[in-house]
Amino acid sequence: MTLIIDTQAAAPASHARNRGTRRAVIVLNMLGLCLVGLIALTLSCGQGCLPPAHVLAALTGADAGGADFVVNDLRLPRALMSLVVGLCFGLGGAAFQVMLRNPLASPDIIGISAGAGAAAVFAIVVLSLEGWAVSAVAVSAGLGIATLIWGLSSGRGAAGARLILVGIGVSAMLNSVTSYLLLDAPAWDRAEAMRWLTGSMNGAQLVQVWPVVAALAVFGGLLAVSARDLDLLRLGDDAARALGVRSDATRFRVTLAAVGLVAFATSAAGPVAFVAFLSGPIAARLTRGGRFILPAAGLIGAILVLAGDYAGQFMLPARLPVGVVTGAIGAPFLLLLIVKANRNGGTL
Repeated sequence: MTLIIDTQAAAPASHARNRGTRRAVIVLNMLGLCLVGLIALTLSCGQGCLPPAHVLAALTGADAGGADFVVNDLRLPRALMSLVVGLCFGLGGAAFQVMLRNPLASPDIIGISAGAGAAAVFAIVVLSLEGWAVSAVAVSAGLGIATLIWGLSSGRGAAGARLILVGIGVSAMLNSVTSYLLLDAPAWDRAEAMRWLTGSMNGAQLVQVWPVVAALAVFGGLLAVSARDLDLLRLGDDAARALGVRSDATRFRVTLAAVGLVAFATSAAGPVAFVAFLSGPIAARLTRGGRFILPAAGLIGAILVLAGDYAGQFMLPARLPVGVVTGAIGAPFLLLLIVKANRNGGTL
């Protein structure tokens, strides 16, 4: 039996894949340049602008005069925190959306952020904890709520609409718990809890950045290992299994990685609204799908947090936390998705 390969039919498909890869690489490079520019802007300009030479001197440990304190103690920790938190939210949100093949499958929507937020408020208001203790409680709660949602949605359909609906219900209950805790909280604790719930980079310190960097390395590496199988899951479970993908094991790894990224980011900066939700769809539109969605979403998440934090500090009439700025952008985007789904016959 002779196998005949139609090279004329295969060539256009190969050309299309190569063209898609080139486009994605260009998009990633452009996003990277945009991110570098935002970091440079954040370090150089604030209430006052510093010359690039003074910023570079402060970063390298040379004599930079008064710029050393402004750059290394005030601006650099905030910029690094925005960077790593945005990367975590972008990667985690996009991983959920790709795995479940639904743009609504975001930690903002399905209850993971709400779980971490409710636990943090409980730690602040009831247990009078602060600092690292609040972060630890938030991370533990995020992982626990994800496990609960997965367990409640287990069975047929757990990979899609069922998990999202269960997550929305759990999120509503957790938001009610948060509201109840805030009703009788002392004024100081209420203010601290509200600052945390809004999502803010105020008071960021370098010592708070390193746990998020470690989480990004561990859980981001787990996502990278699972990237091929995750991409094949977009074809559906049957097709993925036919190609050798263990769908349940892949979902477990991806869920663990995504929840870890989102939980650590939330513990450091609070549930910065809609960053995880926005990053995936924007990345999919720019890269036109494929295996480059996750890195593009991570870069977009970092850009959204950096730009939102800078705009909230210096470009609006009043100083606003980054979560307020991203929420103002993300809410109309959510409505646009719902309207689009309605026009398409109810499918997202």
